[in-house]
Amino acid sequence: MNDFAFHRPKDLPTAVAAQKKATDGKYLGGGQSLLPVMKLGLAAPTDLVALSGLAELKGIRLDGKELVVGAGSTHAEVAASAEVKRAIPALAALAGHIGDPQVRNRGTLGGSLAHDDPSADYPAAVLALGATVVTDRRKIPADGFFKGMFETALAPDEVITSVRFPVPEKAAYEKFPHPASRFALVGVFVARGPAGVRVAVTGAAPSVFRVADMEKALASRFAADAIAGVSVPSAGLSGDTFGSAEYRAHLVGVMARRAVAACG
Repeated sequence: MNDFAFHRPKDLPTAVAAQKKATDGKYLGGGQSLLPVMKLGLAAPTDLVALSGLAELKGIRLDGKELVVGAGSTHAEVAASAEVKRAIPALAALAGHIGDPQVRNRGTLGGSLAHDDPSADYPAAVLALGATVVTDRRKIPADGFFKGMFETALAPDEVITSVRFPVPEKAAYEKFPHPASRFALVGVFVARGPAGVRVAVTGAAPSVFRVADMEKALASRFAADAIAGVSVPSAGLSGDTFGSAEYRAHLVGVMARRAVAACG
């Protein structure tokens, strides 16, 4: 790991200012995504700007018909939150099955979304629930936030401050976990809410994506067997030693049907 300057700002404006001045700076949330990448030599930032102590990024609350989760909230905090369990139980369940206890107690919602690992769980929830990613300067709808593998709509010095999740009528997440990392080999989040029925898939491709054919079928009849005949083409899906593109395409259908059934 290369040398770097470490910044622990007292507030959000100070953090942004430090990032602007850095030659190649990175924001540091819980460090569960960035630090392993640095140890492998795949990233060598000149500066790390710590966000973990900033009060502006904490807190979980219900605001009307939206659940607002601070970007600095850890996965463990989301999983244990009474507000999340009441408003969106599927989100609490998702957070409670991310990685292992160390990852859940250090990793953050904002860090996960900014890193945008193609197999991360949160992107599926954000996209399926039609959430809005709020930053220090704007609001980004979920459909416009994820751009590709490890790529989002964020500017280099932009900070996620919170995520606003519309409270759905029904929602569930089902994933087939990677045997070692517990990342999603394939994960499917299904939600029926203010924006209609939305189905989001993570782990199967270079970036999270929606399945329009499943959404259309479920909008007509919200039942697992309604999408039994809907398949996802394997072209463009990921393939590796743990699962071919064809296998992942099959798993999308399986996980989607399980998620619909779990909605009750």
